[in-house]
Amino acid sequence: MLETDRLKIIPCTEETVQIANHQNYNNGPQITTYLQELTIDPSLLYWGCWMVVRKSDDRVIGDIGFKGKPDKNHTVEVGYGFLEEFWNKGYATEAVGALIAWAFNTARVEKIKAETLKDNHGSMRVLEKLGMHRIDVGETMVYWELDKK
Repeated sequence: MLETDRLKIIPCTEETVQIANHQNYNNGPQITTYLQELTIDPSLLYWGCWMVVRKSDDRVIGDIGFKGKPDKNHTVEVGYGFLEEFWNKGYATEAVGALIAWAFNTARVEKIKAETLKDNHGSMRVLEKLGMHRIDVGETMVYWELDKK
């Protein structure tokens, strides 16, 4: 588990996801998909979904994570989603920043990538605050990178 001033960031497992289920948290299919993949490949633990829990009330407010283990170039892609009522409060920046720091400290990650929709200005601000750089703009997506160096 990772902790920040306001948040607990907990790797998703069958056991820990019960917190989210108990609160009727549903922010998309990524947790269910990840748990199915984790059953097949236990080495995915920590390289998929993590739940973001607000310390003040133990409420699951979002989920973040990686889209798989580091590749041969020591690169991972980070993704995140928060319930709309928790947008614009700094939670995403705080949580994703902690996860990025964790990944770089594993000695297995040298670069982190991300992508956002071109019209998702809030998500772009999160990535900019975390020091990520735009590397490309596609028809609908903006692509980002952060090097460990």
